[in-house]
Amino acid sequence: MKAADMAQLAEELFQCRAELLSGGLEGENRGRILRHLTAGCPLLLPYDEDSNHEPCRRRGYRAHWAVVSGLLLGLRGGALSPACQEDGEIAGLFHPSPACPPPAPEDVLEIYLLSKQGKSWRPQLWSYRQAHESNAQLTDFCPKRAGDGKVYVVPAGGVRAGLCGKTVLLHPRTAPSALPQPAGPPPAAER
Repeated sequence: MKAADMAQLAEELFQCRAELLSGGLEGENRGRILRHLTAGCPLLLPYDEDSNHEPCRRRGYRAHWAVVSGLLLGLRGGALSPACQEDGEIAGLFHPSPACPPPAPEDVLEIYLLSKQGKSWRPQLWSYRQAHESNAQLTDFCPKRAGDGKVYVVPAGGVRAGLCGKTVLLHPRTAPSALPQPAGPPPAAER
C-alpha cells in the first residue's frame, strides 16, 4: 500500500488529518517529525522489517508499516528546558510539558523512536538513523514474493514511488465541523 493510500485510510479510520511527507526523515523533515512526536502525535512509517521487527535494509523486500508514537532524546548537557518535568521513577529522565519548547537541533545528540510493528508483541526503541536508512532505501518488490502465488498490494509505480522516503504524520482534527455528522434531524436545541 502506497503512503498516500495509507494516509487516506488513516483519515477514514481514525478521524484524524493525515499529512504525507516526502524526502525521508532527515533534512527539513527531521525538525518537523521531532516537533510532531514531542507534541504527542503519532506517525506511520514504512520501513524494511528485520526478523526482530527492527528496521533493516533489504531494498524493500521486507517492507512493512510501523506506528511511531514517541521518542527518546539524548541531549547535550545544559540543553534541557526548565519547563520539562523529571520522571518520578527514573532519575535523569524528563518529560516535555506543553510549555516545554523543543530542543535546538544542535543540542540533540541521539534520537530513538518508540515504534510498534503490527506483528510485534511490544513497542521497541529504534535508532532514528536506522529508521531513516531503512525508509530511504525502499525501492524494490521482492522477486521471490512476486512469484509465490499470493496477492500483494504493490503501489502504482512500484515500491520506490509509493514508499521510499515517505512518512505519514497523524494530526488530531480540531474543528467540530470536520467530524462526521449523525444522520437525521438536528437535536432540539439546534432547531
